[in-house]
Amino acid sequence: MSSQIPDKPALEGLESKWGASWETQGTYRFDRDAAVSTSSTAGTRSTEEHPVFSIDTPPPTASGSLHIGHVFSYTHTDIIARQQRMLGKNVFYPMGWDDNGLPTERRVQNYYGVRCDPSLPYEPDFTPPFEGGDNKSSKAADQKPISRRNFIELCERLTVEDEKQFEDLWRKLGLSVDWTQSYRTISHESQAMAQKAFLRNLARGEAYQADAPTLWDVTFRTAVAQAELEDKDQPGAYHRLAFHHPDGDIHIETTRPELLPACVALVAHPDDERYQHLFGTTATTPVFDVQVPIVAHHLAQKDKGSGIAMICTFGDLTDVIWWRELDLPNRAIIGFDGRIISDPPAAITSAAAKAAYGQLAGKTVFSAKQAVVDLLKASGEMIGDPKSITHPVKFYEKGDKPLEIVSTRQWYIMNGGRSDDLRARMVDLGHRIDWHPEFMKVRYENWVNGLNGDWLISRQRFFGVPIPVWYPLDADGNPVFDSPITPDEASLPVDPSSDAAPGFDESRRNQPGGFVGELDVMDTWATSSLTPQLAGKWESDQELFTAVFPYDLRPQGQDIIRTWLFSTALRSLLEFDGQAPWKHTAISGFIVDPDRKKMSKSKGNVVTPAGMLDEHGSDAVRYWAASSRLGTDAAFDPQNPKQIKIGRRLAIKVLNASKFVYSFTDAEVSAHATAGTGATEALDLDLLATLAEVVRTATKAFNDFDHARALETAEQFFWTFCDDYLELVKERAYGATTPEGQASAVYTLRTAIDILLRLFAPFIPFATEEVWSWTHEGSVHGAAWPSAAEANEEPTTGLLPLVSAALIGIRRAKTDAKASQKTEVSSAVIEGPALLAEAEADLKAVGRIAELSFVVGTEVAVRDIVLTDQPAA
Repeated sequence: MSSQIPDKPALEGLESKWGASWETQGTYRFDRDAAVSTSSTAGTRSTEEHPVFSIDTPPPTASGSLHIGHVFSYTHTDIIARQQRMLGKNVFYPMGWDDNGLPTERRVQNYYGVRCDPSLPYEPDFTPPFEGGDNKSSKAADQKPISRRNFIELCERLTVEDEKQFEDLWRKLGLSVDWTQSYRTISHESQAMAQKAFLRNLARGEAYQADAPTLWDVTFRTAVAQAELEDKDQPGAYHRLAFHHPDGDIHIETTRPELLPACVALVAHPDDERYQHLFGTTATTPVFDVQVPIVAHHLAQKDKGSGIAMICTFGDLTDVIWWRELDLPNRAIIGFDGRIISDPPAAITSAAAKAAYGQLAGKTVFSAKQAVVDLLKASGEMIGDPKSITHPVKFYEKGDKPLEIVSTRQWYIMNGGRSDDLRARMVDLGHRIDWHPEFMKVRYENWVNGLNGDWLISRQRFFGVPIPVWYPLDADGNPVFDSPITPDEASLPVDPSSDAAPGFDESRRNQPGGFVGELDVMDTWATSSLTPQLAGKWESDQELFTAVFPYDLRPQGQDIIRTWLFSTALRSLLEFDGQAPWKHTAISGFIVDPDRKKMSKSKGNVVTPAGMLDEHGSDAVRYWAASSRLGTDAAFDPQNPKQIKIGRRLAIKVLNASKFVYSFTDAEVSAHATAGTGATEALDLDLLATLAEVVRTATKAFNDFDHARALETAEQFFWTFCDDYLELVKERAYGATTPEGQASAVYTLRTAIDILLRLFAPFIPFATEEVWSWTHEGSVHGAAWPSAAEANEEPTTGLLPLVSAALIGIRRAKTDAKASQKTEVSSAVIEGPALLAEAEADLKAVGRIAELSFVVGTEVAVRDIVLTDQPAA
């Protein structure tokens, strides 16, 4: 087979060569028939015959471009998948695309220069203003309004194109995904499954709708879930206001004076002696002259401001807690557009107060704040000047304006935020999953224990899975929200905005006695939380689902433990009677820039991977990713990617070292009877015994989900093999000693390379596949993971490191004498353990030493070296 070895092996072109070959050969194809044959008989997933290793792969958001962080974490997953496949597992490794949601809508708006207006009619032959206009049309005023159906068609068109580009990059990276198992979260099948899961939540009482304070993004006009929040430090100011009380004015400090018309109470800590005598009495609000109670609650902070605060509906999440737990009235004044609503709360009754409110109506929150400050100053009820501060303010993670809290009717799924029993079950479920690294479980538990409300799943968006309900209209045409109309599962998917409700025809839409369709869509996580079901074709191919569920592995980033991991665990617990959806979860760290800041689009420090793959090669980039352990952040400097360069050097060395080893044919050693029967020389036996220990260590590391340790162990041995062992036995392999010695050397070289190629295959799949093809049939990625028995099960003798140290001494002596390493040596003495003498022939050959003496000692030292034609040293 050596005739297939190229004269000058190179990394260039291997991605396209082997990517095409793997696809043609079906190298990574999941064997469904083998997987279901045993499971279908048993009725449950089988782990005996035809063992399956199933992966619940993260579906990337198909909007925009992948970044280097995706390469980092998805490489970690692929390494695990490849090693499991070599262990003989039938690996279920699908790829999904998370299409629906706000990121896709924003990209479509900017890309095509459009925005959705559901009131507009559908245009069958609509052509967008332009294509490829990323960020050229980010303002609504610059975008052409189009119908919801036209908008959704553009969303579908663009996501398909984005998915093609993403798939090309994943293939170039060498992900061993089975592309026949891909899915889209907005497909017909996915919508039907998401709606089915919702309807079952509804039937079991786990889904419900309620009018409640809701976090609201005024830019996108949509509700926001707790998991989508992020704090941003913003400038603000404390304003000191005087509330009036018979015992004297009460001063409170607030950063939101514009909410004064929405004030419903004053609150202080029950142990605060300054205010205990006021509890149960009332105070009068400045400007608006409303009587509000003074109450006690443990969340009030004695050391914040004056120690007493005003409760408004609603300034922040603490206001919501106070409002709910203290049973206070709702006097919300902020509308969905972020402006002050026209009508004042009913509690504002005096003419002067109504006139004051009239100065706020219609204003933005910012303008209303200044107006209230002016009113307070005019009335003398503001004490001193505002005190500037910087404080954290809650934002929608994709928004650029602070969130408001408005009262809306929304859909929720119970998640433990209001149920101690469900919260405890979710914590217990987390304990039944093996976390890698273990400390990431604490983040999950902290999230579960910190929930303060159920999961809000409805979104006022356009491109998503419609919530599958309609509402009957009473005789006056008002919706009866308490009696939603639901479809049969067989009719799914449905779109209530365009499909008639069961039992009605379209003519009855919006008519008294008829129906109205729900216009909201589900939060994207309400679909993504079903990825085990989507990939496994829950109930549409129940044999497959039984074979893969519960999955073996959920790999993902640490930033979405609170969203994707938690929500998937919740849906599994609710739907499958407490079943955890996976046995293991592997959590990758972040990619940070050289300043240790997390890379993100908002920070402008994202690196796109395509250029790195082109410049350095996929194996080199994969090596960089693989060098970091799970849960560990990795710094990346695109101007000086040291680790990637080291990876490229390793891949090239694998090609060149293998070319040397495989250049020896059986014919060259077949003259001796021991050819091919194994290693016989002491140095060869110790090399293989050392390699056996490497195999054991790497295998255990993989079992512990520590791929970085496996790579590190194999790589350290490989460089010793190349730098020391190859040099030591090169002359013997060429036949410079005895036929027995030559056969032993060639056998050892081949055995070592065969094992090393398989150890490296999960990490640098292209270089190892190229080398394997020179001398083997089939793919290295279908070959068996190496065992220690293939090398040498005998314990190491310690000869290899001793000989390596002696070789270093010989090289140093020649370097110190300013002589070439090829310089002949008349004589030399090596001091060290007696074991060294067993490698005498190899040391003499590599050092070109005519006469070599050994002296027993504890440390290895080369002395009394005499170079040919030179005086004794």
